[in-house]
Amino acid sequence: MTVGLAVVPHAALADKVTITDIAGRTVEVEKNPEKVVLGEGRMIYSIAVLDRENPFKRVVGWKDDLINYDPDAYQKYKARFPEVEKIENLGSPYAAEYSLETVISLDTDVVFLNLGNLLKAQESGILDKLDKAGIPVVFLDFRQRPTQHTVPSLQILGRIFDERDNADEFVDYYLKNMMTVFSRVEAIKDEDKPVVFIENAAGYNPDKCCSTYGSANLGRLVDLAGGLNWGTKKFPGLRGKVNPEVIFTDDPDVILGTGANWSKAQPGTMAVLFGYEADKDAVNQRLVALAGRKGWSELKAVKSGRFHSIYHQFYNSPYHFVALQTFAKWFYPEKFADLDPEATFVELHDKFLPIDYSGVFWGSLPATQ
Repeated sequence: MTVGLAVVPHAALADKVTITDIAGRTVEVEKNPEKVVLGEGRMIYSIAVLDRENPFKRVVGWKDDLINYDPDAYQKYKARFPEVEKIENLGSPYAAEYSLETVISLDTDVVFLNLGNLLKAQESGILDKLDKAGIPVVFLDFRQRPTQHTVPSLQILGRIFDERDNADEFVDYYLKNMMTVFSRVEAIKDEDKPVVFIENAAGYNPDKCCSTYGSANLGRLVDLAGGLNWGTKKFPGLRGKVNPEVIFTDDPDVILGTGANWSKAQPGTMAVLFGYEADKDAVNQRLVALAGRKGWSELKAVKSGRFHSIYHQFYNSPYHFVALQTFAKWFYPEKFADLDPEATFVELHDKFLPIDYSGVFWGSLPATQ
């Protein structure tokens, strides 16, 4: 009874908006909420293009993944918005130690969760618990099916935050930049496309290899950029594990790795530390190290300079059109000679984000032949 008395009167006084979330659930949410909880801190990538003056003004609680797995972005935002340190670290919403009492005490208006964790949310009981507490839950998706769900996820956020104009403006920009690739690769025949292998979190754990993407997420972006994603034909779904010997046998035309500044989350990592504080010399050194692993130096992608790496966090943000453009330029340098993905990313920051562009977000190994 105490929970109901604490939450319902506040919610009853507010204007409401009814939305269908990415899980297909009909949810009634307070319009223009003052206090939101993020099931994943990296959702701030999306909120930033809507609440452009201060992406943290509504966020009262989150998981600390932005801090741990993209510290460059966290530090960049913290320098601009020092109050980010006051956001309550709630941990994983699906863990036993997740504190529903803290969520309630924060006077939370809505909780946002990732579609990829729908089953976990159901099995952990967090959905029922939040429902009983009178706190609505909205599922978004920028990871599982980013090219399918990014636009509706942004539109949902725009409606809830009463920032529909900002959402529409960014969606127009997103579609324009996606189409710069689609319009040029749609006529390319499969036999003329390169076979592309993606190594997820390449070198994150120096002793383990390899995880790759199926037809979803970055695998889908490879296909849309005019490549033939190696993992698409091997297994369904988002991701799977691969024995490196299979890669050596198939010898793909292009190899992509993903990296980010994981030096604190995984000390000793040999991943490429992309982000706002990265520099090109360090990126090149890490690329050389990854290409120099046992067996890799004999691959044609390494010898021909078609061995690349890119910022891992593109896989979970509405900025993935920058990765799409980068892939297309790597696959077809002549066809996309006029395309400048870095200029696109700089423009995105200038138009939509409260932080400026800096650092390095992708790189290529020079050919050894």
